[in-house]
Amino acid sequence: MLLAIVGGAFFTEAVAGFGATVLTVAFGASLLPLGVLLPAFVPVNVALCVAILLRHRDAVDARLLLGTVLPWMLLGLPAGVLAFRSVGRVDEGWLKLGFGAFVVAVSAFELARGLRSGGAAEPRPLRPNAARAVLLLGGAVHGAWATGGPMVVYFLGRSGLDKRRFRSTLAALWAALGALLVAGYAEGGSLTAETGALSLAMLPAMLAGLVLGERVHHRISPAAFRRAVAVLLLFGGALLVSQNLPRG
Repeated sequence: MLLAIVGGAFFTEAVAGFGATVLTVAFGASLLPLGVLLPAFVPVNVALCVAILLRHRDAVDARLLLGTVLPWMLLGLPAGVLAFRSVGRVDEGWLKLGFGAFVVAVSAFELARGLRSGGAAEPRPLRPNAARAVLLLGGAVHGAWATGGPMVVYFLGRSGLDKRRFRSTLAALWAALGALLVAGYAEGGSLTAETGALSLAMLPAMLAGLVLGERVHHRISPAAFRRAVAVLLLFGGALLVSQNLPRG
């Protein structure tokens, strides 16, 4: 079951440039603790992003990535890493509940915005202060759950990037942030023989998702596929919320 989940998640990211970690956590957190799932998954997701970059590195918007996205996300990242390390001291159910509520809110917002626009191009870019706040929050969420994706996707979706530049810029971002997270997991002792074996088991699913996703990326409508991803995120977030609500 877990390999089917990650295979679908890798396929999603290979097509759209985002969603793999959110889907894996939303659907896989009921199968494994986050402290095992994320340290196993993130290194393989980094490999997926590097593979995309090797083929499409010319499409990365380096100016936007290095001048705006990475600096502000890196400022928020340490707070999220500290939150992740506190899992042993805080009931993990509350973390899953918070994450689920976060995913539900963002995906519902994206669905509503897509319906209002009818799939048309995004409006003007975010104002500078709003953009910084979104990216800071994205960095904090990425440090905690390895998935600041919804916030960054929202920001980049307002930046006027075409489908290929959008995906390639995200791949570069996830590769950089993922490498930092892997280093943090190693320093914190989260990379173990168990997570290493699980990472190896995920590799075939990643390769299959990459091959299929590359083919679909060039054929599917970006607007239609992102709506489908938002529906999946909404369902996965709702599932996490329902499973981790406090029981009277």
